[in-house]
Amino acid sequence: MEPIKDLARCIDHTLLQPEASLKDIEKLCAEAREHHFHAVCVNSSWVTQARHFLSGSDVKVATVVGFPLGATDSDAKRFETEAAIDNGAQEIDMVMHIGRLKGGEDQYVLRELRDVAEAAEERPLKVILETCLLTRAEKIRACQLALDSGAQFVKTSTGFSSGGATIEDVKLLREIVGEKFGVKASGGIRDALTAVAMIQAGATRLGTSSGVTIVRQLTGPPSDRE
Repeated sequence: MEPIKDLARCIDHTLLQPEASLKDIEKLCAEAREHHFHAVCVNSSWVTQARHFLSGSDVKVATVVGFPLGATDSDAKRFETEAAIDNGAQEIDMVMHIGRLKGGEDQYVLRELRDVAEAAEERPLKVILETCLLTRAEKIRACQLALDSGAQFVKTSTGFSSGGATIEDVKLLREIVGEKFGVKASGGIRDALTAVAMIQAGATRLGTSSGVTIVRQLTGPPSDRE
């Protein structure tokens, strides 16, 4: 059972769909409590409610900033982060400004990342790269900027673009950031085989809305694990 517990503690149980209701957030938090996931990840307007539903548990509340495009103004990202922290967010998943990165504006990107890291007040900051939109060289630059910014993680994807996490990208990100920096695989992780493969490739955190399915596949009868 220990490996299953370890995997569950790597999961950010995620619900970011616009139609999610208060009842959906309550259900998400109850599932996270039951299965001992690391965190729930919700849109910022639900942070206060998620903290309430998770009161007394060790499950963290993560929220997204600049989501899902990353193209909002830097000041807006900083304010969004400050508001989320004020409401009780314990981790921040921020979308990097992809267009600025692709345009070679590395100093703009770095300044923005540092501003959000400062606003997060030493809480974990995960930088979403949206790897499906980047070349290999851009992924390398994006990781280097995240390493210099005060963030603690790079994250593959929002799950709202043209592609999600891949084994190849997770391996590349791990190679670039080294062993001590976090790598979060997110987008398209819907079963236990994929989840385990992402961890083996170097991910230290998984963003998925299928956490319950993943854990049940690992704990169920052999036919469920195939």
